[in-house]
Amino acid sequence: MKKQENYTKFALVNEMFEAVDVIKDFHAGDTEGVIDEIKKTSRLFFTGEGSSRTFPSKNAIEYGRKCGMALDMASEGSYQACEYDLNSFVVFAASNSGKTKETLTLFDGLKTKNHSNLYGLTANKNTPLEQFCKQTFVLGCGSEDAIAATKSSVEQALFYQSLLAKTAGGELKNLDKLAPAFEEALTVDIPVELTKALAGAETIYFAGRNNGLAEELAVKVNEIVRKKSDYLEGTSYMHGIQEVMSPKDVVILIDPYRSELKKTREIMIDQVGLKVFVIAMEDTMFPTIKVAELGELTNYLYLAVGWNVLVEAGINLGIDLDKAERAQKVGNVFGS
Repeated sequence: MKKQENYTKFALVNEMFEAVDVIKDFHAGDTEGVIDEIKKTSRLFFTGEGSSRTFPSKNAIEYGRKCGMALDMASEGSYQACEYDLNSFVVFAASNSGKTKETLTLFDGLKTKNHSNLYGLTANKNTPLEQFCKQTFVLGCGSEDAIAATKSSVEQALFYQSLLAKTAGGELKNLDKLAPAFEEALTVDIPVELTKALAGAETIYFAGRNNGLAEELAVKVNEIVRKKSDYLEGTSYMHGIQEVMSPKDVVILIDPYRSELKKTREIMIDQVGLKVFVIAMEDTMFPTIKVAELGELTNYLYLAVGWNVLVEAGINLGIDLDKAERAQKVGNVFGS
């Protein structure tokens, strides 16, 4: 992805690059109150819809578990969460618009039950979400014009991860190195063979850990490249789905398990005949786009490279990256 007119004429591309400044300027704000409540309850629930939940919440949960935090953490969409007993949880809802119907429905119900630990994360001030929350945090990224959420989901993820780091008594490591590494990942050259493969693909699969990253990129395929996609958790691509894959498909592995690369080649290439690419920190037996190693923040670099890949594919296909035919910026507005 380049900072050239044929790229930057799209709001989507500009907002991806603006994520670099979002990282540079990131500050979580006054989180002492919610941290105290998390420590008291030892239970934290993340909710929201789409890109406001997938990567931000699941990335945070992975981080907390890798750090050995003794927190009961979970994440679900808001309607499913309506069916849960969340009385003992600190509940965090992310909604950029502050108007998301599913999320406000959940918080309305919890408020009616006198739930006292409801918190919001939004990109706008004075939203309907605030009336239900004990405290609402407003992102500094500003509004987005593109259909696909980009810079907002990066800031949401940083907020949640920073919140957990502070709850554990520390700070995020390598945050000062993230912005330049993120920009490098956004602008790294994408192999022509990958761009061509995506342009001709029938279905594009992203495979990776259940940390919201590959799952989020699979959705971005729909929004940016306008092709069918699927998220394959872990090594699930070895356990049945290969039966319906075809040589026209493409699989992109995010930081794959090295012990399974040989088996992956046997199934995906030798048996199915499709194309496999990798985004990782080092070379693999497959064509690989490499990112820097930033410890607990490396996931953001994988995300940036994923965006880069999909924009290149979209540009190659001649797609208007900002003009969706059916998708809307706020998919389901409260009161509609």
